[in-house]
Amino acid sequence: MTTDQRNGRQPRAVVDQGEAERFVRQFHDESGLDDTALHTRLIAIRRQIAETGTYRHTPEELVFGAKVAWRNSARCIGRLYWQSLRVRDRRHVTNAADVAAECLAHLRTATNAGRIRPVVTVFPQDDAEGPPVLIWNEQLIRYAGYLRFEGGYTGDPGGFGLAELAAKLGWEGAGGRFDVLPLIIQTRGNALQMFEVPPEDVLEVPLSHPALPWFAELGLRWHAVPAISHMRLRIGGISYSAAPFNGWYMGTEIGVRNLCDADRYDILPEVGRRLGLDTSSTRTLWRDQALVEVNRAVLHSFDAAGVTIADHHTESARFLRHLAREELAGRSCPADWSWIVPPMSGALTPVFHRYYDESRPRPDFHLDDGARLRARGVPAPPYRRCTGPGPAWCDATQARGGGRITP
Repeated sequence: MTTDQRNGRQPRAVVDQGEAERFVRQFHDESGLDDTALHTRLIAIRRQIAETGTYRHTPEELVFGAKVAWRNSARCIGRLYWQSLRVRDRRHVTNAADVAAECLAHLRTATNAGRIRPVVTVFPQDDAEGPPVLIWNEQLIRYAGYLRFEGGYTGDPGGFGLAELAAKLGWEGAGGRFDVLPLIIQTRGNALQMFEVPPEDVLEVPLSHPALPWFAELGLRWHAVPAISHMRLRIGGISYSAAPFNGWYMGTEIGVRNLCDADRYDILPEVGRRLGLDTSSTRTLWRDQALVEVNRAVLHSFDAAGVTIADHHTESARFLRHLAREELAGRSCPADWSWIVPPMSGALTPVFHRYYDESRPRPDFHLDDGARLRARGVPAPPYRRCTGPGPAWCDATQARGGGRITP
């Protein structure tokens, strides 16, 4: 029951009815359902929105919507297998401890002894009061960062803010380079709660190189499941602010961005020295040489451990297959060129040499500013309410810099 219902007022519209109806029509069209079923469902949705300001997806609609949200993810190159997504419906779970337990179950399901499965776990939908559940972590598995007295960081600088917050909640990090951060869960009306991630639920791969024995001495490793947990799943006008999801890694995500970005682990200088390269000038292209060897090590190590990973050449070819399938089905395939093109040897991949549809169709996964702040351990309003008829109107108005927004 919403606040409006308790006070005897007309319920505030939470969803855009037009967006809801467009989604339901899409679901019935792509699922091959008849017009009678569509008509009956539309009547039911209109009644629910009139009575409560929102509506509830059927289990079938939720599964379809989550899969299409992945299909529409403009920044994801690995969408060829969008239909294989496993959808875990946990809309009934509102207790923080139970949410954490379901996140761990998600990891176990996705890990699958190294044969990574694409999985999404959907927690309760947002309503007029905001999100019932929020997961502050950017990913279910991320490494902590610790500020060193002499400057710089131990571990992942990207995990420093959340590690600081976790420490305030009672977490005692070991101070290592690869300490898994605890889960930070927020449920409506309750303080933040922190939950440790058991080591047995985190599959990690120690990194070695097929031709450089000293590479293993660097003590590097990475986790197997990239489970994004701070993005909002939007389906038919409804937002699910807690809906962690994963595919599997592409090698360059680890070997370029996570390990070699200057604001992350920044291992290229050490690798360059170990390789005996001339690091006195960028014109020697020592960074390029070192980067290739790091990425060789990542792919070699995951393969040796029997853990699913894709290389950027194979994944680029797969994406163009996905693109062709979507065009054959008469659908647009949104893509953000700056994300689809790999961060290494981009011009050597076929995705580099073309333009893409830059539209943002829904259902989709959406990252807002509040989620970005929370992932850094910075408190942010969990829900922004505006005076318009629903999230679609509010999003568009806020993008234009208008609308009256209240925390």
